[in-house]
Amino acid sequence: MKQQEQGEQEFDFIKEKIKDKPINKRRLLLKAVYNLLCAIIFGAVACFVFVLLEPYFEERLYPEKESKITIPKDIIPQEIEPAPEKKEEKEPEPKKEPENQTVVVQEQLEPEDYQELQNKLYAIGQQASKSLVTVTGVTSGVDWFDTPFENEDSSAGIIIENNGQELLILTEKKIIVDAKAIHITFIDETEASASLKKYDGNTGIAVIAVPLTEISEETMNQISVAALGNSYAITQGTSVIAIGSPLGANYSILCGTITSSQNTVSAIDTNYTIFTTDIIGNENGSGVLLNLQGEVVGLVLQDYNNQSNRNTITALSISELKQVIEDLSNNRDISYVGLRISTVTNDIAEEYGIPKGVYIKSVELDSPAMAGGLQAADVITAINGEEVINAVQYYQKIYERQPEDEITITVKRQNGEGYVELECKVTVGILR
Repeated sequence: MKQQEQGEQEFDFIKEKIKDKPINKRRLLLKAVYNLLCAIIFGAVACFVFVLLEPYFEERLYPEKESKITIPKDIIPQEIEPAPEKKEEKEPEPKKEPENQTVVVQEQLEPEDYQELQNKLYAIGQQASKSLVTVTGVTSGVDWFDTPFENEDSSAGIIIENNGQELLILTEKKIIVDAKAIHITFIDETEASASLKKYDGNTGIAVIAVPLTEISEETMNQISVAALGNSYAITQGTSVIAIGSPLGANYSILCGTITSSQNTVSAIDTNYTIFTTDIIGNENGSGVLLNLQGEVVGLVLQDYNNQSNRNTITALSISELKQVIEDLSNNRDISYVGLRISTVTNDIAEEYGIPKGVYIKSVELDSPAMAGGLQAADVITAINGEEVINAVQYYQKIYERQPEDEITITVKRQNGEGYVELECKVTVGILR
């Protein structure tokens, strides 16, 4: 009996059912939302870190090779006096009776011939214009009524190099140095954005860059890189072609001749040769001068227009600027001391009793030269112990220095009894 009851109890125990715990749908939903938010936050943080570190990893793993620009330099010609020819004594030839001479009649040029010549000159200008661009600098400001406005200023630019990554363009500093945006318009009227690489506060020239990725293949097929010629070969009477916007209109072509090739303009720390022409221009004009091979031999800059005759075009010698252009293209700052100078020649030294060397005409305000104690009327005789006898040597020794370098400039300064020698310590700077 007891066994039967025990069996029934065991049987009843086995038949008992255990129910599952009821599902809390609200809790599962909150957990799913929480996991989703965590995934989103994790993904956002991962993306931010990736974007932040991507340039670093690309630079470390795939360093880009620097494409340095090299511009061939021109040799300054030296005048060599020809040796006197030896005159050989010859026996006098017997006089011959005059024979019938043939008269050569020169053919006169017709108006059609002149037009054909003009067409050839303009063809040279049109071909070279493929390297021209219009550079527009956009600046912003606020008027008297606190209303913001934008102002655009433009100038001609010249394509000087394609380094495989960027198109390098030479233009004027004053157009783009304070601009919040720089726009380039090519000869086919397409536009692209540019960025400033470097500028020279002394000459007023700047190099800007346009990424090749922003230029279409069609535009690349229509533009070209300018050829820089030898301006040392330019003499009075040389025929030249002015292109750019010498009269204020884009892609103008004007023809004329060089009226003077011996004038110089005083710039800070150096002097530049300036060409004057008989080509009518504008005081706000810009562009370049070409020789008959279509090579650039002069830069037409607004700041160097002839002050006394602003209705004709003047240009700086391109050969004297090639080193500056090359360094600006390679992101090198141009050294600056802050002197306006001239060479003391033998004749000047004898006539005025001035020591030979480099005469300081003036010292720029707040310049490294002024901080170093240099004064107007000092005569520079040496830099870092090396003799300096003319302005070209002075410029070369300053130019080869890097900003923040300290140099020792030896000068002779006049006092009541004559000239005394002094040494001035100057820290090379950058002209902004």
